[in-house]
Amino acid sequence: MPPLRLCRIVTTPYTFATLLPTQLRAIIEAGIDLTIVSSPGVELQKLTQAMSVRNVIISMVRQPHPLTDIKSLITLIRFLRREKFDIIHSSTPKAGLLTAIAGWLVGIPIRIHTYTGQVWVERQGLMRLFLRWTDWLVGRLNTHLYADSNSQRDLLIRERIVPQHKIRVIADGSISGVDLTRFDPNRHAASRAATRRQLHIPDSAVVIIFVGRLTKDKGINELIDAFRNLRLRYDNIWLLLIGPFEPENDPLTTETMMEIKSNPCICAVGHVPLPEVYLAASDIFCLPSYREGFGSVVIEAGAMHLPAVATAVVGVVDAVVNNETGLLVPPKDVESLAEALSQLICSSELRNKLGQAAYVRSVSKFDDVRVNREVVNEYFRILSAQPAIEIKGENTFK
Repeated sequence: MPPLRLCRIVTTPYTFATLLPTQLRAIIEAGIDLTIVSSPGVELQKLTQAMSVRNVIISMVRQPHPLTDIKSLITLIRFLRREKFDIIHSSTPKAGLLTAIAGWLVGIPIRIHTYTGQVWVERQGLMRLFLRWTDWLVGRLNTHLYADSNSQRDLLIRERIVPQHKIRVIADGSISGVDLTRFDPNRHAASRAATRRQLHIPDSAVVIIFVGRLTKDKGINELIDAFRNLRLRYDNIWLLLIGPFEPENDPLTTETMMEIKSNPCICAVGHVPLPEVYLAASDIFCLPSYREGFGSVVIEAGAMHLPAVATAVVGVVDAVVNNETGLLVPPKDVESLAEALSQLICSSELRNKLGQAAYVRSVSKFDDVRVNREVVNEYFRILSAQPAIEIKGENTFK
């Protein structure tokens, strides 16, 4: 019997490189014939070489762009018609939309999409309606749907984007769990002092760290304001910002950028291949995001024994247990954010207590071996339940 032929599709290779490498490896080890598709990028080349996996480049842009999107759709349709995959599986909004349309038109029997966050939540007016409609269309055209958190699943059902019977959460959530080999506090304990010396951070300092895109919707403006206020009260705190700026998509305010550049106690190091090294050098993880699908970086930080201060928004409430593994605050609330950070700055005992609980939860619920095994099992389960003939566009998910 020939192997299952699977195509995973995302908008940018950054998603494959940062969120899905262990899942792709698990798929290959299960004997599945895997092809990965995304826009071009150095991350795709490195991943392909490391895993010996077939990749196909189809340019896609994250922002709505009718002419470019039509070209991408036509290219994707031709590719899927030629390849005749058993299963196509998309993640990220733009890839999800284009794949849903192309897969439905071509008649791929099993079309899967994993929702990883709703862009429209923070938009207004016609753009909100349009983006919300695209999520609905993705749900309508695919045969099987997943969300990477229970609160996101509930939102999609509550907003009538997808029907309740058609969407599930695999295991306890997250897109691919935590690589506990990488995010191992014992493995990186010796690098803590060296990393701090490299960044000119005193050994005695309390270090707050953010990992992710440095954008408005990640709450960076509020984080910088809160940190500026906290520096008036505590002179031994530092802020580490790990991740890329995106001035063309979601720019920060001029005041925020000036503070990042001028404050000697803020270290913005850009995208790094090994964020775990910087997590090991830190004491508090902060995610003041406006919206998330789950917040995988929270459980990665938890695996490194870091307590979290985060916003009580969809997705994040699944990653952080308030007053157990971290502290949750309202989004866009600088005063509440500063107060929660202050509680942890002042108490090493509280940091250790919450950090230990975060570690236990990450290891017990979000081990990537378990999560990725469940994803692979889901492919075979769906394939075995698939009828011999499918009516084009008909939902077959039970």
